[in-house]
Amino acid sequence: MATELNWDSDWPAPAKINLFLHVIGRRADGYHLLQTVFRFIDINDYLRFSPRADDKIVLATDLPGTPAGQNLAVRAASALCATTGIRKGVTITIDKRLPMGGGLGGGSSDAATTLLALNQLWGAGLSSPALQTIGLGLGADVPVFIYGHNAFAEGVGEHLTHIAVPPAWYLVLVPGVSVPTAAIFSDPELCRDTPGIRPGDWRPGFGSNDLEAVACRLYPEVARHLQWLRQRADARMSGSGACCFAEFNDKASARAILAQLPAGMKGFVAQGIDRHPLAEKPRQH
Repeated sequence: MATELNWDSDWPAPAKINLFLHVIGRRADGYHLLQTVFRFIDINDYLRFSPRADDKIVLATDLPGTPAGQNLAVRAASALCATTGIRKGVTITIDKRLPMGGGLGGGSSDAATTLLALNQLWGAGLSSPALQTIGLGLGADVPVFIYGHNAFAEGVGEHLTHIAVPPAWYLVLVPGVSVPTAAIFSDPELCRDTPGIRPGDWRPGFGSNDLEAVACRLYPEVARHLQWLRQRADARMSGSGACCFAEFNDKASARAILAQLPAGMKGFVAQGIDRHPLAEKPRQH
């Protein structure tokens, strides 16, 4: 791990956006087959881990609408214990800055950071692929945060190919709704037959988000925010929603559009980053 943090550290859990998201089929078990490009952006949740004298996993933060036992960070810690046989306790505190149900991967990123942190703090010694396998059992977006680099993802999100994404800034709008992923993927009107491409054929600006039409129909606030942003830039929804984004070449251009937001709309400007803050730096040759 590039950054050696400890028990007293604030561990970052960055957001992601989906530069495109196509549903290209469905497996026999009902899981959807996807293609997407995950791009990290420089806004984070922060997690803090405190050792305990017992073997309990305790969430110190009350997150509305999510019982502690269902929180992905708690489930990640429990899964790591179950996989390794470690019997240690931890108290997890989450400084929640990413919107819940926003399509930015906040819960998945929290889970990945928990696995990365406790793997180090507990001395579990698991490899990145092993942690990704645990993460996949928690959610399809978890593995890419452990993988640590912008990636073209296939399958249900677990087959990852490192991909170079040009520098960019993003204006992200945050509708005041939480979109449950299951509601989008279970909708009968969801497009499920978009033709696939090879990772090497992806180019910036390619594709669309196949989940947008369903999300906009079920959640009019998503449609309203997306329509406003599309009047000013090429915009799309991230993940299963609710957040929408547009890409810009520089911070000033993104902030100029942010300044036009009408009352009642919220958003922020973030820079695209090439790797997770906890990922190894590329080796120099």
